[in-house]
Parts: sequence; structure tokens; C-alpha cells
Amino acid sequence: MTVSIKAQSVGLRYRILRPLTLRPKDKRLLKTGGTISGSGRRQHVQALEDVSFELSAGDRLGLVGANGAGKTTLLKMLYGIMEPTSGSLSISGRVDALFNINLGFRPEATGRRNIELRGLINGWTRRQIEEAMPEIIEFSELGDFIDMPFKSYSQGMAARLAFSVATTLTPEILLMDEWIGAGDAAFQKKAGERMNALTGQAGIVVLASHNDKLIQRVCNKVLVLEKGRVKKFAPLEKKPA
Repeated sequence: MTVSIKAQSVGLRYRILRPLTLRPKDKRLLKTGGTISGSGRRQHVQALEDVSFELSAGDRLGLVGANGAGKTTLLKMLYGIMEPTSGSLSISGRVDALFNINLGFRPEATGRRNIELRGLINGWTRRQIEEAMPEIIEFSELGDFIDMPFKSYSQGMAARLAFSVATTLTPEILLMDEWIGAGDAAFQKKAGERMNALTGQAGIVVLASHNDKLIQRVCNKVLVLEKGRVKKFAPLEKKPA
């Protein structure tokens, strides 16, 4: 199967539900990404509008834009967390994501059980999960904590487990929000080495980042978003070293 992503005039519009109140209007809402239309209790946010692009095997797309431009929203749509309200989105290939370390994890379940659950969400077979389990546990460096409830983990421990699960079986399409850093300096170095290898193996990588040097190093195409719309989609022009 050939991996690909094709977005045609994709849009996401949702209604803002406001409770009845006599309090003054909260202007902080204006910081929401995209554009706001309507008034009173009939307001809508156009988070994404008319977004079109195509990616094929070997593409490394850098998502660029200010906070609220729609980068994370687009990643969530590509992962299937959100569905377009307009246009069409076609994805061929197994997708995994590194932008929410808690995605697919149950607080009450142990780390070991959460590996199984996350693997099933990712479409792994039970045999694949069983074979990958020792490597995931070893790479995460959780030791005996692997059989403790996930809710007892520190943020660093949770991030190490999520990173280890997401990067053990190479996805055909990898979505990332910034470059994941987890744990102490030694683990971050190990994680960085794995990420470099992973981006070289994944069929398609979509990376949202404010780090221009990282985008330059990893990507071959760039999609610039501004208030939910595509400002630019083109091959990345490499800057002189």
C-alpha cells in the first residue's frame, strides 16, 4: 500500500456555546485560533478553511504559523480526533501521533495495560503488542513502575512511556507537535537519536513547530497557516548552512 495524504478544501467550523449571563462579554475568546463570526449566543469559530495539500511517500511536511493558526487542529484532524465539516480528507497508511502524551491512556490502568490499549488503538495485533512489550518497557526505563497505575506517574514518566509506545513500531505516517522531549538529559539524547531514525523510516512525517532550524533540518515541504487558512504550501527552500 502506498502512503498518501490528500486534503481538498478542508474546513472545520464549530459553534461556541455560551451560557445566559448578565456579566460583561469575555474578550479573551478573541484569542481563539481561526476567525469568529456571529454575535451573542450564535457565534461560530472557523478553525480551518479551504485547506488543500497533497503528500506522498518520502514527504516531510513542516506546519508553520503563529499560535492559534490551526496547526494542532490540523494534526488532530489528520489523526482522526476531529472530522472536517467541509471539504474532503483522504489518508492511506497507518498513522501515529506524538502531540498528546495522554492520548489513549487510562489513568487507572497500569503502564503495561496501557501499552496494550495504546497498541490496539494504533491497530497493532496482539502478537505485535506482545513482541514489542519488552522493548517498550526497556526503552521507557520505568522498571517496576510499569505495573503501577498510570495516574501515579510523573509527567516525565508518562511522557517516556508514551514516547516509547509511539516509536517502537515505525508508523507509515507520523504526526508530531514540536519535537518531543521527555525525561532527563540522557533519555532526551536517546529519544533524539530514535526520532532521527524514525523520521528517516516513516513514509510521511508532518511536524508542527516554531523552530525554524528543526523545520529546515527535517522537512522538504512547508505549509504556512494563518488564521486557519493556507498562506503558503510549497517545497522548502533550504537556507545556506
